[in-house]
Amino acid sequence: MRKLSEALYLAVLTLWVGGLWAIGYLVAPVLFASLGDRQLAGVVAGKLFALIGWIGLGGAVYLLTFLVARWRRAVFGRAVFWLVVVMALLAAVGLFGIQPLMAQLKVEALPRDVMESVLRDRFVTWHGVSSILYLLQSLLGLWLVVWSGRGLR
Repeated sequence: MRKLSEALYLAVLTLWVGGLWAIGYLVAPVLFASLGDRQLAGVVAGKLFALIGWIGLGGAVYLLTFLVARWRRAVFGRAVFWLVVVMALLAAVGLFGIQPLMAQLKVEALPRDVMESVLRDRFVTWHGVSSILYLLQSLLGLWLVVWSGRGLR
């Protein structure tokens, strides 16, 4: 059973971190470069970012449960535990804080595109904050993947 739970740990970690990198640094740029409609590309990218946010939160629940079961109270002294906690918090901030705020700005800008409205500067600011937090989450995930072999032993 231990090998199965470790394999599931690595699969969940791979799905989450791989999804972060694939969506953020491959899919989203291709959408904006290929679709020709920035508004449509933004809608699709937003849905993908929301999806990976939910995958991250669900994955974090399993990863944290696994780590607590593995190390009990000693888990609080492990860097791997805190990396997952911080990544989950970043996912939650994006999913429940920044994404709804950006969606509200888009609604308030209607019938115009938010980038053609007086709300453009606020949207750009929040998009920048979101991008920085996403980059941080992606880098922490990379660190977690690199350390995952050592962290489970």
